[in-house]
Amino acid sequence: MRCDHRSVALFACCLSIGAFAAAQSPEPMVFKPAVGTTMTHHPALPACAQLAVQEGDPSKGSSTILMKATAGCVIPWHFHTAKERLVIVSGTAKGEMRMKDMKPLTLKAGDYLVLPAKEIHQFTALTAVTLFNFTDTTFDIHYVDGAGKEIPPDQAVKTKKAK
Repeated sequence: MRCDHRSVALFACCLSIGAFAAAQSPEPMVFKPAVGTTMTHHPALPACAQLAVQEGDPSKGSSTILMKATAGCVIPWHFHTAKERLVIVSGTAKGEMRMKDMKPLTLKAGDYLVLPAKEIHQFTALTAVTLFNFTDTTFDIHYVDGAGKEIPPDQAVKTKKAK
């Protein structure tokens, strides 16, 4: 039996295209309806803030987290290892950074905020707030005192309310 080199080349090409197409198959679509989303409390956050993971696993890598905070809720001065991207869905909040010459920001529905990794900031819900938090790596929270020294979460979140 004689081997036709063109047939072998065509067959190899078809296999390559098939393997490439299989490798390029898209990830499944993610849809999480707002109605019926179960919000839970994260032990490192004040009780006035509730979370629901929308995509990914915040303990293992990048993720999208839905957060709801009641009016007056304060997440005291803290930082994260990850860069955060916040999109305010509803309500009004105050965002404060300890960066030099950074004035407090008033955040409203539709606003987008990028918080650099390890930059100290504080979040205050002026009204009930709903937002999405997109992180580029695992989610953590490190609270700090007035001098910027890290403190335990239970010390930081002792029923802190907006003034």
